Amino acid sequence: MLLLLILLLLTCTTLYCLHYRNLRRSYKLPPGPSPLSIIGNLHELGNNPHHSSAKLAKIHGPIMTLKLGQLTTIMISSAEMAQMVLQTHDRFLSNRTVSEAARVLGHHNHSISFMPVTPLWRSLRRICNDQLFANKTINASQDLRRKKVQELLREIHQSSLIGEAVDIGEAAFKTTLNLLSNTIFSIDLVQSSGSAAGFKDLVANIC
Repeated sequence: MLLLLILLLLTCTTLYCLHYRNLRRSYKLPPGPSPLSIIGNLHELGNNPHHSSAKLAKIHGPIMTLKLGQLTTIMISSAEMAQMVLQTHDRFLSNRTVSEAARVLGHHNHSISFMPVTPLWRSLRRICNDQLFANKTINASQDLRRKKVQELLREIHQSSLIGEAVDIGEAAFKTTLNLLSNTIFSIDLVQSSGSAAGFKDLVANIC
């Protein structure tokens, strides 16, 4: 029985490697280290992925392909290559992976966060730049930003008076989220750090 399981595992590993090599050839992916079944190249990153990535870049070049589990990742490790990717070929490389959660109700067709780079996406981005992120609009919301920061400091001060631990990440997320919701809808979207944590987990699971 054990021998059968070992043979099955070796067969699956071989088929996966052959499939990955064919996939790499068909999509013309950059060179990179050969991945293991299931975990890909995660074992090569170790506890200091920035150091490991620098060592791998010396072997495979400034742009290489890594498999992080089942996710194919293109890693860039030089300023020249980053400039080429982000400026020269940005049109072809700026699309993102859209999760199934965003596709269920068609949000990927209408949301600027998930849409591919199209004329409609450029129009929406231009509207955001002109209406939401223009200097005039940002300056007009200065009082709102000051109010939200004061609320954050007040909550931290109250927690310190009763000796209650403060999760700075959740508190900052709540402040940022309510600042955005007040800017767009004029209301606080969350009332407590606990509900902010639930919303944060929800957003993380969607993305």
